[in-house]
Amino acid sequence: MDAVDVLEDAADLRRLPPGLWDRLRLDPVRAPEHIALAASRSFGPQAERWAESKRTRFEVTPAQLAAMARTRHATLARFEGAATGVGGIFTIIPDLAGLAWIQSRLVFYIAAAFGYDPRDPMRPAELLVLHGFYPDPLAARRALDGIGTTLVEAYIGSTLQRDEALVGRLAKMIGVRSARHLAGRMIPGVAIVFNAVGNERRTRALAGRAMRFYGG
Repeated sequence: MDAVDVLEDAADLRRLPPGLWDRLRLDPVRAPEHIALAASRSFGPQAERWAESKRTRFEVTPAQLAAMARTRHATLARFEGAATGVGGIFTIIPDLAGLAWIQSRLVFYIAAAFGYDPRDPMRPAELLVLHGFYPDPLAARRALDGIGTTLVEAYIGSTLQRDEALVGRLAKMIGVRSARHLAGRMIPGVAIVFNAVGNERRTRALAGRAMRFYGG
């Protein structure tokens, strides 16, 4: 994949599906669950086509195919971080959401690489487990089923409070565990390098967890 392809893919992945932004801003506490459900719809079929295409063209083991997915998405995460780092605090929510979206795609691709059906309803549940939101896939699936049968829960509070809640949930989803690391993403210009390096490192860490989960 050359730089032009990476830039185009990263730009495409920054455009979330129609309606997802509204759900995230209205129901920030359950932002990870909304992302997981949307990712299942968007990336399940896509990951299946990708894995089938690679197996047809190359003689690869599941682990090698998963490594290809890891490399591809780590690169996408780095470019996404550099692109959104220009605005610092003014682009932090799009940055966090964009990285969460790329990382979600990664998990579906790794599942497909190891022969799991990426369209199975347990895949988004496993995504949430890999991010540490639930102790096991069954608990995560019950939560997702609850979201699927109820209306989006409007967050009671000001726009600033909703944005703060959304930043917190997205930060946990992408693997940011400290205020210091989050603060580095808020400085315009400086955030370009900070985001690029951090995004790639956290995406590779998630890939490692996913490879162990699906690869045994």
